[in-house]
Amino acid sequence: MRKQKIFIFEFVSGGGYNTMLLPSSLFCEGYSMLKSIIEDFYDLNFEIYTLLDKRIAFLSRYLKVNKLALIDENCNYLEIYKQLLLKSDGCFIIAPEFSNILYNLTEIASSYKKEIYSIGLEGIKIGASKMRTYSFFKRSHIPTPETYLIPTCNNQLDLDFIYDKFYDLNQSIIIKPEDGVGAELILHINEKSQIDKFFKNESFFLKNSRPFILQEYVEGIDMSISLLGILEKKHIEPYILSLNTQNILLPKGSIDSQYNGGMSPALISNKTQKALKKILHQLDFSYFQGYFGIDFILTPDGSFKFIEINPRLTTSYLGIRNIYNTNPLQLLFKLRKKGIRKTINPPDHLSEYYRLDLKYIGEETISSIRDEIITNLIEEIPELITPPVLLDETYSDRYSCFIATKTRDITTSKRRRNQIIDHLKNYDFIQLNGD
Repeated sequence: MRKQKIFIFEFVSGGGYNTMLLPSSLFCEGYSMLKSIIEDFYDLNFEIYTLLDKRIAFLSRYLKVNKLALIDENCNYLEIYKQLLLKSDGCFIIAPEFSNILYNLTEIASSYKKEIYSIGLEGIKIGASKMRTYSFFKRSHIPTPETYLIPTCNNQLDLDFIYDKFYDLNQSIIIKPEDGVGAELILHINEKSQIDKFFKNESFFLKNSRPFILQEYVEGIDMSISLLGILEKKHIEPYILSLNTQNILLPKGSIDSQYNGGMSPALISNKTQKALKKILHQLDFSYFQGYFGIDFILTPDGSFKFIEINPRLTTSYLGIRNIYNTNPLQLLFKLRKKGIRKTINPPDHLSEYYRLDLKYIGEETISSIRDEIITNLIEEIPELITPPVLLDETYSDRYSCFIATKTRDITTSKRRRNQIIDHLKNYDFIQLNGD
């Protein structure tokens, strides 16, 4: 029987940034998702094609692929994307929503009549726009913070509108891109002076032509829910893979927001889980078939505020594949074909996933680190999904890596994190961020 050919594309590591510097935070998450999803499709006996930025060609040896094309700064990655897509039976696309990147890439696959295992166009259209997501929640009477599109004039945000809403809401607010991803460019404002500072003095906000939204700030625990959208005979309802906590840093009066990973599954009560499922039942998920996520906040009084929909594979997948003894993709295919509801046992592991920023204090060359040290680290630290990578040679001692633990409880996971950090020290990598 002929193997199914699948083209798996991850935008950041796959050439989408081939003419600019690779951002370490997005790269570590992106390559980790690429490597993990490739392994899971490989285990299901697919023939796998992918793209990889030539600057990280040394990482290709760790990808279980049948065909890999390297993208350098002179390549039109989109043309090679189309070539591999045409050679495949189906595709799985991981890309940011901003600038319609995810939508456009998926539209190409749809026009080629390829089987799309990631989310389709209608789901992307809703999730890629925070205003459309807000309307989607409001139509179903889902609790969500008040959200407004900030008007612009001559490509500048309307400051009077921002001032008015800040005073009308009489509380802290969030300003972020309307099509933003993760913790990108989130500004947490709780004083008028912060508005003056960032919108009158910061050239970024004066020159940036992207649409921005203004949203009520909600106090609480940042969480997400990972779902598999499926079509059943009588109704459409997603399968809940996992509830996850997110580690998001939102300093007041600063755009230095950061996504620092998370944990799966979230350690919350059965009562809270049941309340969440009841809310989910109110939503029409007919446009979301495949893996997707919803970000929400669990408030101090135990209520929920739904924030946004991520119409793509999310970083939480790195933890989810560790907490079950079943390949999550195997479940996806079963659900797509048969609509089976109870095909997986409850999670019996816990996983924390996070990026580590490192400083290299040793004397080995970059070539030696890539060819010898990284090979050793991957063999010795199974939790190391993205090994220490140098992306900006201007800072030749700054590396980043990505970890996903697999333990029985949170205490053991924390202990394992410390062991990993100590192991990295043995190779002269010193942690710069985190605990």
